[in-house]
Amino acid sequence: MPEEKKPKIIADVREPDSVCDSLEALGAEIEVKQLELGDYILSDRLVVERKTREDFEASIFDGRLFSQVSDLCAALPRVVVIVEGDAPDESRLSRKALLGAYASLISDFGCALFFTRSASATAEMLFSLAHHEQVAKSRQLPVYAKRKARSVSDQQRAVVEALPNVGPALAEALLKYFDTVENVMSAPESELRQVEKIGEKKAKDLRKLVSSRYKPQEDGENSA
Repeated sequence: MPEEKKPKIIADVREPDSVCDSLEALGAEIEVKQLELGDYILSDRLVVERKTREDFEASIFDGRLFSQVSDLCAALPRVVVIVEGDAPDESRLSRKALLGAYASLISDFGCALFFTRSASATAEMLFSLAHHEQVAKSRQLPVYAKRKARSVSDQQRAVVEALPNVGPALAEALLKYFDTVENVMSAPESELRQVEKIGEKKAKDLRKLVSSRYKPQEDGENSA
């Protein structure tokens, strides 16, 4: 009997080891990288934003939650918000305000809202979602999830951010230094190293990616 496929989960580098360790214990394959959007990518259509109970309430208070969710909904059709932990002893928000935020996430944005008590419970939910998407529904993971581009400069940054170990700040620095995406892609290793925060290894990795021949069979090998 063939071994069942293991779901793969892309986790943001800022997410706690406790969740990732629990996911690996459940049998998931974890890839940790800097995500532009969300905390966990589970398929080409599903992203999860995880917040502790304290951060969830703080993000409602300062409006950050709805901005984040808006970007997530623009990028992928399925958005799940997981709120982890017990309610704080003292809350800055009234029950009415909290219920209003829950209602907005569900009815205005179409998000699924799920509450967990611990990191291990969060991992169980993430694993179940990833297993359903990738094993039951045979959906694939995207290369990366990005904000819906609103201008040519947004699209240029998105292209450069897709390069290995390049986050938003470094993409901005590369485009300012080289002026165009074409110049970034064609720059020699020696010139790439002139950009702040790009050392020898990053420059070498960038050149390897853009100059290596495409081998489509590698995709099949990685998904086998």
